[in-house]
Amino acid sequence: MQSTVENSDDPATWRLPIETYMPTPSATLAVAHVRGRLMDECMSKAGFDDWKPAPDLPDIDGRSFTDGRYGISDAEQVAKWGYHRDPVLMKAYNDAMLEGAVDESGAPDEQVRQCAEQADTGVTAAQTNPLIEQIDIEGYKASLDEPAVKDVFAKWSACMKAEGYTYATPPDAQEDPRFMDPENITAEEIATAKTDLVCRDRHQVAETWFNTEVKLQRQAITENQDPLNDIRTANRAQAAKATKLARSQ
Repeated sequence: MQSTVENSDDPATWRLPIETYMPTPSATLAVAHVRGRLMDECMSKAGFDDWKPAPDLPDIDGRSFTDGRYGISDAEQVAKWGYHRDPVLMKAYNDAMLEGAVDESGAPDEQVRQCAEQADTGVTAAQTNPLIEQIDIEGYKASLDEPAVKDVFAKWSACMKAEGYTYATPPDAQEDPRFMDPENITAEEIATAKTDLVCRDRHQVAETWFNTEVKLQRQAITENQDPLNDIRTANRAQAAKATKLARSQ
């Protein structure tokens, strides 16, 4: 149930307590690949050799669960794209989404459903348990009302105001309607984001926010320890089954 901070300057290295009970990214990928193989075999036997599943999507959620969770943190990216992600990566993601929506095999939906059910008998799709999602989402929301977070947001806001920007909280700046168009990243957006990042770093906004979430998640985990242990055991069993099936290819 311990949180992990490998590099205090890089939120992507931080690990929240609830992640212990989530499927790991490698296990999720292994399960997806095994299910894809089982689906392919089933569809081929049904006479749909040209059936094409959706491709693996490029990861746009950052390097880890906490990367981007507390807003911008990478000065180099901010200088290029302000509050947005790499446009090349986003294009690759959107292109993959469009490609996945095209299947020219003519397979009926019922056949696809049957093969998906058959794949489930091999290994079920990796999913985050509702209890995990609840602890994750509720803890994040609750952190915004915690005194430590409110205090550091106020310090950040005063820092921004001293530079001519009026925002109450970091999310307010990142969600400014003027900065919503990823195809029109303006000089104003980049300048705002640069100042935002300076103020975040000066007052350790992300660190304070993260530590507050850690405290709230630990409380929730203690209250739900038995079902969470069961979830972790099930995740490990699923990953082991996927690994075994992958080796049998």
